[in-house]
Amino acid sequence: MKTVFFDVDTQMDFLYPAGALYAPGAERIMPSLARLNRYAQERGIVVVSTTDAHSEDDPEFRTWPPHCVAGTTGQQKPQVTLLEKRAVVPSDPGEHSIAGAEQVIIEKQTLDCFSNKNLPVVLSRLGAERYIVYGVVTEICVRLAALGLLKTGARVELVTDAVRCLSEQESRRTLEEFTSTGGVVTTVDEVCARPRP
Repeated sequence: MKTVFFDVDTQMDFLYPAGALYAPGAERIMPSLARLNRYAQERGIVVVSTTDAHSEDDPEFRTWPPHCVAGTTGQQKPQVTLLEKRAVVPSDPGEHSIAGAEQVIIEKQTLDCFSNKNLPVVLSRLGAERYIVYGVVTEICVRLAALGLLKTGARVELVTDAVRCLSEQESRRTLEEFTSTGGVVTTVDEVCARPRP
């Protein structure tokens, strides 16, 4: 089954206590994030990584504190989540090559990664039958990514010990919604125990 890993918003501003929009405890999932991305790399599985890339006066800052401003330290992904061969796909519609990339970084300016109109084209090129989803935060950007991927008709698995939330109650609701619409929950150990495809 053709698999793609989907790494949602694992950026400094969300993962670390000094970050502008820190998800409490998110730094504790760093080893899991690194393990999943390395597992994918070792098996030739492409990792799609969504990232916020905001301007300094981004409209989203009317709702959320300024975070992940393009070019700042907070916008960067930690080194352990990066793979060597990367392709960056900005939000501007256009032709973007992902040939040979181990990691495709999808930039976005809103909560929903599907606001990047290039994402459906990237997913079509990758041709996944299964997505493994993880990152931050569970009840917002991870939720939108997972539910959006379910609409593609592929199998979508959410790695429950490689996500972090802002609200435990909303996180539980998200997992209930996800599984009731056909999603499957899994763990890092279960994903990494699978034999090579």
